Amino acid sequence: MPKIILANCNTILQPVQDEISRSYDVINVYTKAELIDAVKSNPEYVFFLHWSWIIPETIFNNYDCVVFHMTDLPYGRGGSPLQNLIINGHKETKLSALKVDKGLDTGNIYLKRDLSLSGTAAEIFSRAGTLIKEMIKEIIETKIIPLPQKGEPTIFTRRKPEESLITDNILEIEKLYDFIRMLDADNYPNAFLETKNFKFEFNKGQIVSNNKLTANVTITKK
Repeated sequence: MPKIILANCNTILQPVQDEISRSYDVINVYTKAELIDAVKSNPEYVFFLHWSWIIPETIFNNYDCVVFHMTDLPYGRGGSPLQNLIINGHKETKLSALKVDKGLDTGNIYLKRDLSLSGTAAEIFSRAGTLIKEMIKEIIETKIIPLPQKGEPTIFTRRKPEESLITDNILEIEKLYDFIRMLDADNYPNAFLETKNFKFEFNKGQIVSNNKLTANVTITKK
């Protein structure tokens, strides 16, 4: 049974991580410090299900490191892929499994799978988790050789928390729905409005009609 590391900082993917752990000799890591210690076990692969830290060059140069990116690479290299895809009007995407190198999502591609962008960010991540489990199994069991990316790269910019503010640039109910749902996941800065004294954060958006949307709201005193 191959030894692998599963690196993850997204709680939504924890059930999938647990399922994978029952099939292989797994070391689960959740922080950069744990990762640095875990690679001393000489794993066959290091899979980054969802990761927020820079992967040290000493690790990706010495181990087969695989990261999962929610775009059809080389389109959409960079940060906040899910949110940038939805803002740009995409309804479907690819989940790309790529080999980590020193570039920004520039590594060779192991494989890609179709991924729907319907539903909340949490639902999309959960759907991606199912694909990740299948892709890891295929990579391990068929010894896929990753191939260079093809096409003209486009770059996404990582979103900042203040960009979750609902602005007057959003003119349609459907666009507002997309804005709320793309930020609707744990540890994400939910769509919000604010006054001098209060902050209003929105989730669980639902379109009721062409000119009406309902959502849950959390009101915080500033």
